[in-house]
Amino acid sequence: MIGKALVKGTPWKLILSFAMPIMAGNLLQQLYNTADTIIVGNFVEEAALSAVGTCSSMTMLYLALAQGFSMGAGILAAQLFGAGKTEEMRRLAGTSILLLTGMGLLASFIGAATAGLFLRYFLGVPDSLLNMAVIYFIIYAAGLIFQFAYNIVAALLRAVGDSKASLYFLLVSSTVNIVLDLLFVAVFHWGVAGAAIATVLSQLCCCVAAYGYMQKRYPVFRFRWRDYRFDREIGAGVLRTGAPMALQQGMVSCGFFLIQRMVNSYGPAMTASFTVAQRIEGYVLIPPIALQNTMATYCGQNFEAGRTDRLVLGLKQAVMLSVGMILCLSILLFLFPAFVIGFFGIEGVSLGYCIQHVRSMAFAYLIFAAYFPSMGLFQAVGKGFWATYVSSAALGGRVLFTYTLCRLPVINYSGLWWSQPLGWCIAGVMTCIMLFCMFHSSLPCRIPGVAVNERKSV
Repeated sequence: MIGKALVKGTPWKLILSFAMPIMAGNLLQQLYNTADTIIVGNFVEEAALSAVGTCSSMTMLYLALAQGFSMGAGILAAQLFGAGKTEEMRRLAGTSILLLTGMGLLASFIGAATAGLFLRYFLGVPDSLLNMAVIYFIIYAAGLIFQFAYNIVAALLRAVGDSKASLYFLLVSSTVNIVLDLLFVAVFHWGVAGAAIATVLSQLCCCVAAYGYMQKRYPVFRFRWRDYRFDREIGAGVLRTGAPMALQQGMVSCGFFLIQRMVNSYGPAMTASFTVAQRIEGYVLIPPIALQNTMATYCGQNFEAGRTDRLVLGLKQAVMLSVGMILCLSILLFLFPAFVIGFFGIEGVSLGYCIQHVRSMAFAYLIFAAYFPSMGLFQAVGKGFWATYVSSAALGGRVLFTYTLCRLPVINYSGLWWSQPLGWCIAGVMTCIMLFCMFHSSLPCRIPGVAVNERKSV
């Protein structure tokens, strides 16, 4: 056996020990994502920050596809690892790397070719920001192939219990990104183009480091060029498993197109404010997102190993961890919003908008923390489309509430952020119903392989 098994031991200890490196990695990922915003906001004009921020929904869409299909491959690999099928896992890994790298190359081409169209017509970017936004995203799109390749390697490593490796890769990538951002933006004064070039080069470094580590550390993943053979059946399985997660995250990104369009309609000051608030939110939501990824691996291994008695216990303990960590962050965010926002260099009207946004959302994050770890369980036991339904409902509700509340004079622009917890409430209710259906009823949606007389132990 290789890697780390999650089928023995106290669930919360295993989950926490597995999730902590993922959280640290996600923290570095967020630092990597916000480096452009922080440095551009402090060394260039606020309009440049708005231009970079207005591209966030597009970057999120491609990242969603990379992560979704990579997680699909990772879940299949975790199941094979849990069942001790090492050779099958090796074939899966080779096919998945080819598949995701090819998808990344296609994404790079499509992203660069459609940047102007999406930014002008789908996002409604003002003319004052359009040229800078187009330049930034065309350069950014060149690095999508590295983003896809890195995500599949990281997913395969997590599948065998190695969640710490991503931390090292992202540490390298974040350091390179920050150093190059400072060099290209603060020293060379290349503006948004310099920020985008720094991002692409850091993605390349991260991809190379991840692949080199995988080859050196795990003999089962030590491929020669002739070992890369695309298996159509395995590739189809990866697409089927990853499609619900890619669709789930991709639909969220598409929904953000509509929300970003509404944000842009309030002018550059609101765009800058919303960009900063979203970056802060990325940090706050690190724990539940990491626990969702952890639950996908934990439940995948236990499910295939026949340890279905550990699923509910693990989920309950993961939710408690998620809520506890978010509560601590929410208190700090509510008490000291201006201090946190100050790192991004916005001021005046933008700062006022952002303080309202951050304080209003501080304790709403608890809703997300309470239901999101369940998404990993759904994905691991073959119910990935349930996670898609939940996210789609939450997103649909948020878009509907955004366009409704923003048109009410008493609420106006604050509907941009109040719509989010309302959407999460919909998702939370749906999640509770689905979990009850899976574990406490005789309906056909219960977990396959868990007999009626076993459900009490689950």
